[in-house]
Formats: sequence, C-alpha cells, structure tokens
Amino acid sequence: MRTFWRMNAFLTGTVLCGFALALPVAMHQVIAAQAPPPVPTSAVPSIGSAPMDHALFDSLLARHVVNGLVDYDAFARAPAFRAYLRQVAEARPDGWPEDDRIAYWLNVYNAYTIQLIVSHGERTSIRNINRTFGLLRLKGPWSEPLVQAAGRRYTLDEVAHRILRKQFSEPRVHVAMTDAAIGSPPLRSEAYTGASLEGQLVDQMRRFLGETRKNRIRARAAFLSPVFTAYRRDFGASTAEFGEFLAPYFTGKDRELLLGGQFRVTPTRFDWALNAQRPAGGSPTAGP
Repeated sequence: MRTFWRMNAFLTGTVLCGFALALPVAMHQVIAAQAPPPVPTSAVPSIGSAPMDHALFDSLLARHVVNGLVDYDAFARAPAFRAYLRQVAEARPDGWPEDDRIAYWLNVYNAYTIQLIVSHGERTSIRNINRTFGLLRLKGPWSEPLVQAAGRRYTLDEVAHRILRKQFSEPRVHVAMTDAAIGSPPLRSEAYTGASLEGQLVDQMRRFLGETRKNRIRARAAFLSPVFTAYRRDFGASTAEFGEFLAPYFTGKDRELLLGGQFRVTPTRFDWALNAQRPAGGSPTAGP
C-alpha cells in the first residue's frame, strides 16, 4: 500500500533498533509457495477479451478468510491459489470496462499481498519482510517485484500508486487494498468483481469507518486511520470536500459535523500485527 506513512512507521522502529540489534522475528517453518511460471505466449488472451473470472480467488477467500483474518497456511497449500496467480499473469485487462479493471487490480494487490506473506513464511508482521539487521531495505516488502500481472512484473507499490491511484478516479480503492495488517481495511471473504464493485466499495467504506478503534468522530475532530489521513487529498482538495466525501457513511451529528467542514483531522494508531487467524487450540498468530 502506501509508502509515505509506511516509511515513517518503518524508520521510527528501525532507528531505535540501530545497527546492533534487529527486531526479533519469530522463527517459523517457511512454507514454500510455488511462484507462477512464466506466461506462455499462446496462453495470453488478446486485448479486448472478456474480463477474467475471479471464481478461484473468490472460493479461496470464502474458505480461508473469516472476519478479515486470513489462514495463510491454507493459501500456501492450495493449488488453486497458484492457479489463480497464473490467471492474473495471463490476463490482459486494457480493453475491459473500468469497473472490471479496478476489480482486477484490487484482486491482484490483495492476492499478491497474501503471496508475499506466504512466500516469506512470515507470521508476525509484514514489516519484518526485507528487513536486515534492524534496517529496512529501501521500501521493505512493498518494493519487491513479485507481482506478475497483465503480462509484466510489478511491485505492490506500483500496483497501488501507478495503477489504482493514478489510472482511476476512485479514492475508495484505499479501503479495498489490504496490507496484511490488523490496522488495514478488512480483507473481504469474496473477490472484487466489476458487476458488484460499487456495492462492495460502499460496504468496505461502511465497515472500515465503523471500526471505532480506527475511525471515530469526537468533539469537532475526526480521528481517522492513516489509510485516510496519509492520502487525504485523494478524497478531497479541502477539509470541506474531505468531509463531504466521508459524511454519507456517518449519521446524525457526526454527519452534520463533516458536512459543515469545520473539524480537525487526527490520525489514529495503525496496528501492524499480521491479520492472521488464530490456529486451532493455539495462540494468535498475529504479534502484539
């Protein structure tokens, strides 16, 4: 997701660690996930072909995501997940309707965030990936060129910033991209589709803004997740426009305050613990 505020969180933690000590990373057995093989030219659909079917990813999400928490081990074992990654690599979305293209890239982002966690065997926090001796490698996990989509390689940051934010005038993509963290918008138990995109984005906004530990209105102040505050101008050029964008997802006096445009914006704390399911009979896989 979004480098600006993630880098600040990274640097705050890593400077405290210094060169002598790295953040302790829980040792887990790495479950090797087979990377999608190179795309054969003969398998590539032509531009303008029908939008791809996300049924494989939809089925996996329905089985392995509960209340936004992910069974990463199940994704690592699933041949269907590797098959879906091959499908998104082979797809050519350029000629599709806009909602289908947005849905495709949202699914790409979320699927490859899962693949990033799986391929590194990480079970505590995504921020531990590509961290060396307590220091981050440039942008950390979001700069790894692991994404194979639409016939080429990308980083997760490129998918978020160069495609979803730059190519589409749809700020609600921010609440549909999930960064494998408890503080992120929840990962849906279904894939995004062009036909259902509007309803899914409305539901994501309502669900995420309804999580009062992350987003709440208090005494003429909007305490909001960094998902909103770091990209505030994506939602409106002024405080008044920002409030108008958020207001439909609130009720009563909170909505009136936002529509009035006279409020201050304060970011809430972002929880980077992994959004992993609790193993049966065990302790949570997410860190403190």
